[in-house]
Parts: sequence; structure tokens; C-alpha cells
Amino acid sequence: MRSLLFLRDSFVYAYDIMIFIPREESFACEHCGVDVHPLGSGTYRNHCPQCLFSKHVDRDGPGDRLSLCLGLLEPISIDQDGKKGLMIQYRCVKCGKVSRNRAADDDKILEFMQNHHKNA
Repeated sequence: MRSLLFLRDSFVYAYDIMIFIPREESFACEHCGVDVHPLGSGTYRNHCPQCLFSKHVDRDGPGDRLSLCLGLLEPISIDQDGKKGLMIQYRCVKCGKVSRNRAADDDKILEFMQNHHKNA
């Protein structure tokens, strides 16, 4: 998130704007080794569909690739969002940042929930 500042009538106004840079990139999952390919359906994948892990590469918004952390994002829970559907909640194993991302249709959500329930 970045703030946009401008001066009008001797007042400074600040607006938070979300940075979103669409990227359709293949990558190898650093957790389980699966080759992950873009969805190609107008949505953007940033996590492994097999183990649901991601990588802390964005700082201010999706796709900016400005994070210096580069730690693995471990999936910690699945939430239901009324507008966005299933959301994966992450915690960075390096810096502890918590974030969320929309689940994709081919994600192994059921397997994650079953394993997560066994380990709880």
C-alpha cells in the first residue's frame, strides 16, 4: 500500500492506494518442489497448488516484488470471504508477517484442511 499525497486549498490530502502488478509467471515451489504454472484465466497465482506455500516477495502490493525478506509463506488457515471466496491465510516463517490470498480452483484445500486438523 502506498500513500498518494496532494495539496489542494492549502490542505494536504493523503489517499492509500493499492499497488497491483499482474504477473503470470511459472515458478518452482521452494517448499515441495512442484513446478507451478500460471492459471491463464485472468487470475494470478502466487502459491503452490499442491502444498499451498508461497514466498514473501511483495512489499507494498501484489506483484511489486519489492520485499527484501524472501521467506517462505506458510499456509496457516483457510477463511471464507463473502466476496472473494476461499482465502488462504499465511505467516512468513522468516519475518512473521501475516497475509491472505485468494485460493485457486485447483488448490489442494481439502488436503490442507485434513492435515491441518490432524496436526492441531
